[in-house]
Amino acid sequence: MGIVEKTLTIDGKKVTFKSTAGTLRRYRNQFGRDFFADIVKMMPLMQLYESGIDTNELDYSILKQLDFSVFENIMWALAKTADKSIPDPDEWFDSFDEFPIMEILPEIQDLITSSIQTVKKK
Repeated sequence: MGIVEKTLTIDGKKVTFKSTAGTLRRYRNQFGRDFFADIVKMMPLMQLYESGIDTNELDYSILKQLDFSVFENIMWALAKTADKSIPDPDEWFDSFDEFPIMEILPEIQDLITSSIQTVKKK
């Protein structure tokens, strides 16, 4: 897996998200959950984004099947990978007045995808 990084402005703050091999361990160590298993839970929504659907057109039946804590956990792990000074997840999320998950997710989808892809050796 190559290192992939992206900086977004969230609630007026620059937040860098980064994906490395360490992201997977950081996720497991912080949340006690398997990154890959949780990514599978997100696949229906990620596939909708890939198809170009407008978030305003999302069917409630799809949204109610999703565990939004998985999104939050992944976003924190990606941000913590980029900036080791980020505090624990509750404190970090409390530092934002707004954290529009549905707007951020499409922006970091490539980071999530890079976390689960295998790099082929030439």
